[in-house]
Amino acid sequence: MGRTLAQKVLERTSGRTGLAPGTIVEATPDFSYSHDYAAWAIDAFEKMGATRVHRPERIAVCFDHGIPPNSARDANSLKRVRDFVKKHGFAQFYEAGTGVAHQVMVEQGWIVPGSLSICNDSHACSGGSVGALALAVGETEIGFLWAIDRLWFRVPVTRKMVLHGRLRPGVYAKDLMLVIAKQLGVLGALYEILEFHGEGVKTLSVSERFTLCNMATEVGAKGGVFPHDEVTAKFMAGRAKFAFEPVHSDPDAEFVAEMHFDLDTLEPMVALPGREDYGVPVSEVAGQHIDQVFIGSCTNARADDLAIAANILRGRKVHPGIRLIVTPASRQAELDALRSGDMEALVEAGAILMPSGCGVCAGTHQGVSADGERCLSTSNRNMPGRMGNVKSEILLCSPATAAASAIAGCIADPREAA
Repeated sequence: MGRTLAQKVLERTSGRTGLAPGTIVEATPDFSYSHDYAAWAIDAFEKMGATRVHRPERIAVCFDHGIPPNSARDANSLKRVRDFVKKHGFAQFYEAGTGVAHQVMVEQGWIVPGSLSICNDSHACSGGSVGALALAVGETEIGFLWAIDRLWFRVPVTRKMVLHGRLRPGVYAKDLMLVIAKQLGVLGALYEILEFHGEGVKTLSVSERFTLCNMATEVGAKGGVFPHDEVTAKFMAGRAKFAFEPVHSDPDAEFVAEMHFDLDTLEPMVALPGREDYGVPVSEVAGQHIDQVFIGSCTNARADDLAIAANILRGRKVHPGIRLIVTPASRQAELDALRSGDMEALVEAGAILMPSGCGVCAGTHQGVSADGERCLSTSNRNMPGRMGNVKSEILLCSPATAAASAIAGCIADPREAA
């Protein structure tokens, strides 16, 4: 029987062969990164009695969660991380405002095809958008990796996701992901790798692939991955920080299951409050009340996402009963949107522009809704309390649906706003 991409990557990084799903292995990742919560990794590192960080040339840190800090405690925690990074000579440190770490690491070429990349954040799986096996671990594990240069992993099974056709105008990768979540459920792919195939794959940009891999964790998956192709090669050209060799699953590799999706039959979706798998067509909830719209997070706030929203909002105004918050996924995405005029269109429409980071999405820093309010968000999670208030509600959607709804003052179909 052939091997999957995940098996091949873990075999190379562990030095073992013939790894069957479920096998526990120790492997040395090609790259690891962290963010504000690196402070807890430092705790683990120091409690071990470690004094030297292994391979700092393959480690980066990007502040993104609680930035700029709003308390002396948080500021001191960030300073502690800065000092540690400088002392141990990490390959790269990205200061607050550079962007969400997952976006920055892909954007800056630290995550490359065929590599094993890890981060102490559940959305580390975003790196699968460029053909990497990108996995999430905890803060303690990151500290151990710094100290001993290896971690244990259980070899995951892989689910084949076959995409057919092409998305129609007004329908986006986020809508596809909400359909996937609806079909699988929030634990339907527990500890699996979602590997995307089919002729529909080549129609998706790296940014769209990022959205799908990013939310693989919302169905319980260990990761999501798009095998290296011409789209990946074009994106990585001149960007990769180190040499790489693409990895593909063998034609006779064993998949735990196979699912098929016709992209040209999909319509805009909205995930109702409470769970990511509560997806319904926007036509079923159009007109429902909302108080806030959030276009941001590592899921859907890259330059193309901002352009989608700007094209709908340009020359129009945000409804007076709506607060529209925009947080670019990275400084580069913000610069691209500024140069194209998209950011101007968003701000002129009435958007509140926030620094690139995770705070609003994670509910750790700004943008919190009041009790009983509803926020329509392009982010990845909508469980109670996710955005900072357990007594408010979150609905998930694409940037197009978000922009159309911001104008209408209620949930609206983006196909009618174009």
